[in-house]
Amino acid sequence: MQYRKLGTSGMYVSVIALGNWATHGETVDQDLATECVRKALDLGITTFDTADAYAGTKAESMLGEALKGVRREGVEIMTKAFFPTGPGKNDRGLSRKHVMESINGSLRRLQTDYVDVYQAHRYDYETPLEETMGAFADIVHAGKAHYIGVSEWTVEEIRAGAALAAELGIRFVSSQPQYNMLWRVIEPEVVPACEELGITQVCWSPLAQGVLSGKYGGSTPPSGSRFSADDGGLKTEHRFMQPEVLERVEKLKPIAQDLGVPLATLAVAWVLANPNVSAAIVGASRPEQLDDTVKAAGLVLGRETLELIDDTLGEVVERDPAKVESFPERV
Repeated sequence: MQYRKLGTSGMYVSVIALGNWATHGETVDQDLATECVRKALDLGITTFDTADAYAGTKAESMLGEALKGVRREGVEIMTKAFFPTGPGKNDRGLSRKHVMESINGSLRRLQTDYVDVYQAHRYDYETPLEETMGAFADIVHAGKAHYIGVSEWTVEEIRAGAALAAELGIRFVSSQPQYNMLWRVIEPEVVPACEELGITQVCWSPLAQGVLSGKYGGSTPPSGSRFSADDGGLKTEHRFMQPEVLERVEKLKPIAQDLGVPLATLAVAWVLANPNVSAAIVGASRPEQLDDTVKAAGLVLGRETLELIDDTLGEVVERDPAKVESFPERV
């Protein structure tokens, strides 16, 4: 395992982080979740990412249970607030009311006194940014979080948030975007701004929701997989499940084979090749799935390999920075 600083803070994170979106509390029960977390720890993963809204708050509870008995100082826990956690009008968003209630609920479910990074899961266009950042500052000053971060904010929103964080005396250290070989919308604007501001990326979906593992290369997807239709065929409505995309992904397999690694390892290593990336968040519904993704921590990709990947994927790569905040499949 390798470790990198988070932003310009003094805290290190493992370059492979374990996330539990769409696993813990949905497809994975507590016993299996605990096995995955313990496997991650055995492999040197110390960074764990979750959110209060995942699986209707169950994901946080399951992570807290899985980490029970683990030395708290030896792990970094990241969670988020924004999406609904209840039926009320105030059970969502980034109002002071919801943010303050959310951090207390997260700490209770995670069975900890603090989180290492507390993140705004999206930008709240209904709440003044000053209100949100003021609440975040109070959380940090109360010792309930060490640092703050955001997820899927535009470059303008990140700049405004960073300016307020500096005024309030708190450290804004991370951005959590979707980033992978196929989805590179942060590269033109978000990454340069974050480099200037001392913010680094903690990227979700480095495998493009499993597409870059290569498992969707045939006409029949693995049973029970994310894009498996009821009739056994492929769900083709997703942007990554288009025939031209899958054809290009298949052509990546020889590149991985030449390096002696699975395609999933190559995909995660590609994300980590960006110097503004501190960590790539991977999921696991079975402990053994982590073996391939963790190998990416030690795989350094040369310029020729990176150029070959670009040439292979060609025009199926999305680079439009206007799409940074547009993720209907996530919300």
